[in-house]
Amino acid sequence: MSLPSPRIVKTLYGPCPTMRDHIAKARRSLHALLSGQDPRIAIVSGPCSIHHIDSAIEYAHRLKCLSKKVEKTCWLAMRVYIEKPRSISGWKGFLYDPHLDGSYDLQEGIVQSRKLFLELAKMEVPIAMEFLDPLASGYVDDLVSWGFIGARTSASQIHRQLASSLEMPVGFKNSVDGNIEHAIFGALSAQSPHTFFSVDTDGMLCETQSQGNPDTHIVLRGSDLRSNYDSSSIRTTSTLQRKLHLNSRILVDCSHGNSRKNHLKQPEIFQSVLEQILEKDPSLLGMMLESHLEAGHQRLSEDVSSVRGSVSITDPCIGWESTEELVLSADELLSSLLSGSSFGGSAGGSSEESS
Repeated sequence: MSLPSPRIVKTLYGPCPTMRDHIAKARRSLHALLSGQDPRIAIVSGPCSIHHIDSAIEYAHRLKCLSKKVEKTCWLAMRVYIEKPRSISGWKGFLYDPHLDGSYDLQEGIVQSRKLFLELAKMEVPIAMEFLDPLASGYVDDLVSWGFIGARTSASQIHRQLASSLEMPVGFKNSVDGNIEHAIFGALSAQSPHTFFSVDTDGMLCETQSQGNPDTHIVLRGSDLRSNYDSSSIRTTSTLQRKLHLNSRILVDCSHGNSRKNHLKQPEIFQSVLEQILEKDPSLLGMMLESHLEAGHQRLSEDVSSVRGSVSITDPCIGWESTEELVLSADELLSSLLSGSSFGGSAGGSSEESS
């Protein structure tokens, strides 16, 4: 079955000028955060995966309200993952199976994902998402403010080429086994121009020449064996980055290997990273939370009508109350620090080395 080209989909469901301005502004804000020009911290918060449109919009409304409350200390983006990498098999995400029933209606997944992204852009909620299949990226890339390359694909040349062509900051996660060099090499590779095979907006095979992405950075997500959000791991990562000539601030993923996928540990990790930021470590950019309207997760049932929209169907998430409490507590602690002096600085180094 053929699919409509990205050009057709973007023409039918295109952003208005106000939406484009919001996305451009969000990307500029993130650039300022990554470069240390903006002293605030960045927080990515949202469901492990999107599976219910109305619940995603409700989450976005809440995040928007929270963002306004903490805008002097925190810059918030919503985690909007429509593709899910699978170790073996399983539900691959809303883009592939929007009906949650194994029907794999990709065309509907494309349209509904695009409509959701447009709604969030209308609300002026910055979208953060992982790019999994490069062929799918062309359907939504113009609406995304912050991209990520996942733990299973950071070492992939294809994904590094894709990141080099994206017009937004892109974070590379350390690999599932904890290898940080893969992420660093990925970020470095994506900063350089590439010439590669691709598909254009008309769906035709073409030669793409990317300019390189200056805003690539590292995401620490832990591994199957150990976490890497502690101060020793942050110092080790910063040292390795300098050795390999990457000037990148670090985002810490409070879920996955860092939490052993136990959502109840995410607040502890968030607070640990926040304490390091309060100690004026300029290498830290902020944190990522897997968060939903309700805590925990649920199995994807054959009876789709029984699947709740407010609870994750993939990894367990913290609930909204916990999310709001964490962000507000960060705002309170950071307010006093920011009123005294900026804790931002040059990326990738300790406060001593930056002074």
